Amino acid sequence: YEPTVGQMHMNGSVATTISVSAGLDYDMTGLQNIFNLGRMRMVSRKQIQSKLDDIIECSGLAQFIHLPVRTYSQGMVARLMFAVTTAFEADILIMDEWLSAGDADFQEQARARMTEFINRAKIVVVATHDFHLARVVCNKVCALGGGRIGFLGTTDEWAKWIEAGQQPMYAKSA
Repeated sequence: YEPTVGQMHMNGSVATTISVSAGLDYDMTGLQNIFNLGRMRMVSRKQIQSKLDDIIECSGLAQFIHLPVRTYSQGMVARLMFAVTTAFEADILIMDEWLSAGDADFQEQARARMTEFINRAKIVVVATHDFHLARVVCNKVCALGGGRIGFLGTTDEWAKWIEAGQQPMYAKSA
């Protein structure tokens, strides 16, 4: 989205897990979509090819990779998108919650892969309701309510604030 007020300047490559199916062509195969998604992130065909085995293994879709994505379950789509998103380096990672698709084994693999990916990113923005995740992943918190800022500060300040039972006081919009 474009900002409604002010300006935003971004310098670096961006990866996102906000929209599970952004950029997918459901009539194309999983393999074709891997190449399309990579190209959308400005990754060369050679780089995509070099990560192909990793993406397919991470997604767990080897036996389905040549089928149209329209035949995939939502969980399969989420795993494909997750595998592609985390296969290539990104300076900025924008996430909505954490990955929730797949069985327990995939969840554990995804958690480890995401932690590694986050550690390589320079900036990580996470939208979450998970207090523990925010404490582990974030160094700053912006708590929102009704489109207004209720708290803005360090994660430690926010944790103390929440633990003290404080409720956000939402700033009036200008």
